[in-house]
Amino acid sequence: MLYTSIKFRNVELKNRWVMSPMCMYSCEEGLANDFHFVHYGSRSQGGTGLLIIEATGVEPRGRITNHCMGIWNDAQARELQKIVEFVHKRSDSKIGIQLAHAGRKGSTWNNIQISVEEGWETVAPSPIPYHPTERIPHVLNIDEIKDIVQYFKEAAKRAIKAGFDVIEIHAAHGYLVHQFLSPLSNIRTDEYGGSFENRIRFLLEIVDSVNKELDENVALFVRISGTEYAENGWNLENSVELARILKTHGVDLVDVSSGGNIHGVKIPVFDGYQVPLSSKIRNEVNIKTGTVGLITKIEQAEEILQKGEADLILVAREILRNPYIAIQGALNEKENCFFPSQYDRAKISS
Repeated sequence: MLYTSIKFRNVELKNRWVMSPMCMYSCEEGLANDFHFVHYGSRSQGGTGLLIIEATGVEPRGRITNHCMGIWNDAQARELQKIVEFVHKRSDSKIGIQLAHAGRKGSTWNNIQISVEEGWETVAPSPIPYHPTERIPHVLNIDEIKDIVQYFKEAAKRAIKAGFDVIEIHAAHGYLVHQFLSPLSNIRTDEYGGSFENRIRFLLEIVDSVNKELDENVALFVRISGTEYAENGWNLENSVELARILKTHGVDLVDVSSGGNIHGVKIPVFDGYQVPLSSKIRNEVNIKTGTVGLITKIEQAEEILQKGEADLILVAREILRNPYIAIQGALNEKENCFFPSQYDRAKISS
């Protein structure tokens, strides 16, 4: 199944391998540069079905660090378009972008919050910092929440113009959307807090606003944390219910990760540790899912698909170590996969 195609709207992926979005902390003023061109271009030459560009801020305060990617202006979108055009012209890969807002986890470097003078005032649904030693974030009012929804919509519009095939909304890992979802980081008493329905409102407004910019040629994914591993926090049952609602709002795939919102929680980490989260959501909701987390072997990835635990295999650290994992798997299994014509002599070892 790894080398079977799959469609989301009119977007057809040639195989089930996906490069997971991973921050590279290598931008100036949010602009992609030569490093990003080589980084993403090389993975497209490795036969990966879909590449997803790293978490990309929809406004300057939406970045995690001063060196994170941005798409809040047209200059940033033009630099990203160069990467998109190379991937489309020189490979069979599709390419997506993860639109993000860091919220209270922004203005950091090396996981340490930097000063307002060096960075910026962070924002959040409630006056609760991620770490007790960090400054209290600015609490977003209703108008400011609406502004951020609009920033996501405008970012999606730029991404579509740049030629991206997939838009992914980042609602995981303790960043702003996740902060609204969790009752541990969202203690609001207005229409964006309290009940489950109120806490998911911000995400649904973003999904609906972004979807208005899309047509059948651009698919919509949402990354969530299936659980945050904290008592009385966001859990797998919440994620199942959210996925059921996202399906009715035109989301094509739920990209299932975990954790990131509550400092100091213990996460049970093992090979494929997040696969059960994806499996439960996929099979209870009947929605397509992607799974990620310590998936390092071709046989492991194939087994996940065969068992119906996910539809896409997102690979992170392993694809940094080996940009050609998809090609290598295809050669080993005698499957068809994009192979650069310039490298044809390497298809058969002598």
